[in-house]
Amino acid sequence: MTILEIRRHSLRKNTGGSQLSQQGVDLARRLGESMGPFAVVATSVVPRARETALAMGFAVDQEVVTLASDEEGLHAESAESQWWQADHPFAALAALIGQGGASYRYAHALAAVWRDLLTPLSHDQAALVIGHSGDLEYGLVACFPDADHRRWGRPLGCCEGARLTYANRFCGVEFFRTP
Repeated sequence: MTILEIRRHSLRKNTGGSQLSQQGVDLARRLGESMGPFAVVATSVVPRARETALAMGFAVDQEVVTLASDEEGLHAESAESQWWQADHPFAALAALIGQGGASYRYAHALAAVWRDLLTPLSHDQAALVIGHSGDLEYGLVACFPDADHRRWGRPLGCCEGARLTYANRFCGVEFFRTP
């Protein structure tokens, strides 16, 4: 099976901006030592995502622009639901996505981007995507709409993520949490 590993970027500077802190670089380095290899490494266009991949020890093959087709609607739906504050955030997000609006379209667009990264790979290869909180959760729910989302826990923290198996469809997920 082909593997997609998704990770949230590492810790950023407290002074604002998008760059990683030294603590974030150190965390990404430690994690990177036990990850890979990856045939493809993709990040968002935001610097902290690229810096995370580089600190992990991986060259970036491409940057992925994930734009919402209805950004205003997506933000309005998200702000109204505040899914990330729910007792079971992934279940709340799944309910939001299930309404079929802007959140549904965005989540499935992310899943399609991930699927497109895997399509050219052989069954024994893997890809890594470094992204952001919110985006990664939307994509995960879209890839596994029938999962027991109540068991998935809290939204992803810095450098946390999941490993997805793919065989003509996403068929398994394993989460990685930091202590």
